[in-house]
Amino acid sequence: MSEPIEWLEDGTPYSPRFSDRYHSEQGGLEQARGTFLAGCGLPQAWQNQPQWRVLETGFGLGLNFLVTWAAWRADPHRPQRLHFVSCEAWPVSAADLLRAAPIDSTLQSLAQQLAAQYWGLLPGVHRLSFDGGQVLLTLYIGDAQALLRQQQPTADSVYLDGFDPQHNPQMWDIHTLKAVARCCRRGTRLATWTVARGVRDGLVQCGFEVQKVPGVRPKRDNLQATYAPRWEPRAGQPVLPDATVAAPARCLVVGAGLAGTAVAASLAHRGWQVQVLDRADHPAAGASGLPAGVFAPNVSQDDNLISRLSRAGVRTTLNTLAQLPAETRGTVWSACGTLEHRVDGTTGLAWSEGPGLDWSRPATPAQLQANGLSADTVACWHEHAGWVRPPQLIAHLLNDPAIRWRGSAAVAELRRTTVDGQPLWQALDAEGHVLAEAELAVVCAGHHTGPLTHAHWPMNPLRGQLAWGLHAQAPAGAPWPPQPLNGNGNLVPRVPLQDGAGWVLGSTFERLKTALPPSPDDHAKGLATNQAKLHALLPPLGTAMDAAFTQAATTPDGPVRTWAAVRCGALDRRPIVGPVDSVRQPGLWLCTAMGARGLTLSLLCGELIAARLHSEPLPLDAPLARALSSERWLGYEPQ
Repeated sequence: MSEPIEWLEDGTPYSPRFSDRYHSEQGGLEQARGTFLAGCGLPQAWQNQPQWRVLETGFGLGLNFLVTWAAWRADPHRPQRLHFVSCEAWPVSAADLLRAAPIDSTLQSLAQQLAAQYWGLLPGVHRLSFDGGQVLLTLYIGDAQALLRQQQPTADSVYLDGFDPQHNPQMWDIHTLKAVARCCRRGTRLATWTVARGVRDGLVQCGFEVQKVPGVRPKRDNLQATYAPRWEPRAGQPVLPDATVAAPARCLVVGAGLAGTAVAASLAHRGWQVQVLDRADHPAAGASGLPAGVFAPNVSQDDNLISRLSRAGVRTTLNTLAQLPAETRGTVWSACGTLEHRVDGTTGLAWSEGPGLDWSRPATPAQLQANGLSADTVACWHEHAGWVRPPQLIAHLLNDPAIRWRGSAAVAELRRTTVDGQPLWQALDAEGHVLAEAELAVVCAGHHTGPLTHAHWPMNPLRGQLAWGLHAQAPAGAPWPPQPLNGNGNLVPRVPLQDGAGWVLGSTFERLKTALPPSPDDHAKGLATNQAKLHALLPPLGTAMDAAFTQAATTPDGPVRTWAAVRCGALDRRPIVGPVDSVRQPGLWLCTAMGARGLTLSLLCGELIAARLHSEPLPLDAPLARALSSERWLGYEPQ
């Protein structure tokens, strides 16, 4: 459940938990602008910067974020990217966010955009994206002190906010202030509305120079501070080894599948000039070329690592798809929801109430009936899930003036060299000709990644076969479901394909097999496997399609066709993302081993690489970032 709010007679929101108002009866707009924005020297301080990172200790009703976002929009000299990180232990509902928004047309519009993404806020880190990804709101849901220590974001400005120290002392105690200080660089400015002696003394103890300034009504005084410790702060163990670059430069990416184009797009958005190389003559020629696929969260009774990763990935995927032209909705992608048939008979849900139900909940009897499943079927409904056509998504990612695509460019070797005193990576073909050179190289070449990085990574090839067909050739009256199904395999029942409206079903997992096309025997086995998956997912449809699958064995262009490609997966079934060896091979990175979760995780992995290179707040929980990092195979163990 969302945090309950009471509304006083004067319209002021009030917290029963803390026996305090969210803002004064005069409204919080003047305080947000005067105490926090101006108190941190904004917008002047951020002008003409590549990025600006604001840290807030209490999100509340989101007013400080809305005001900061509006100021960023209005500033012709704004930073290229605004990061706003905010902690909140007790998130309110989206409806209360909207009700509390000031009667200001600009802020009302921004509040509506915020409310549309303000869902599913389980404990942990959630990345919300606005204005084409130029404004990124990262919410830390849970205890501020613990999450700041875990995530260690770097802040250029700090809004120290929260309920009154007498009502919520933990938010203002010395341990929380120390956690805030560890996120500051020298010169970081901090602002707050309270002048409580304990807060002033705590800030001084943590290395801030503090001054009392005239307040914004109804406060007589406010506090402003600058982080300027008289000692050299002791360096702690970072979340991941530092990989920050001085400035964007050139990058070459090997591989034009989902992983490679996700990396290219994330870096291009941050000012890099990117060249993408691929051995094929068109993008998405490998495993990312499937006709259509499902993106959906994973569920597990213990809400395991893969489940939490999948939710972070789905958010990032939805953020990216929302940036596509409006006419692509329904033709290239759809966030229509997905029904998961739990063929093992367990619900898989780690929650029975609360924000988790925004993500996944037991399927209703009406949903089971609409999908032709019996009333005793165990299934769950994923509200924020759907289907996408990967080749079209990849084309959108490559459609950036900072990205150059080059096909028929098979990279045989990556060589570290120096040109005019500048260390560079060169991509060479089989004859030793230079295909591209850049300060940074990222290898996203699936199971070909290991040889190119001169390292043995613990991953294996996984050949997969899909079945697909056109509705015009399908048996009349076949009971197609209204939306995708997943479970043991997945089915996209209605998707506009190149030759007409169709369906896509799969996939098989054939470990250590790379031959394409599959042999006749393997092809037959793949058809039988996918036929069995369809029977398990949706028995009535499986029965209706049996004759079509039988015909497929002898009629390649009949009602059931096949498609095959080779994916790769790591031994622990997680992507491998990060530097190859920052000491011996500086500037060489990899993003690979997406396995069967490329649609869910590739875009998140691209954002993780960008965050590490640019000292941005991580887009996901730090333990999850470490679970994806290449360093997990190189012996990195944070204290």
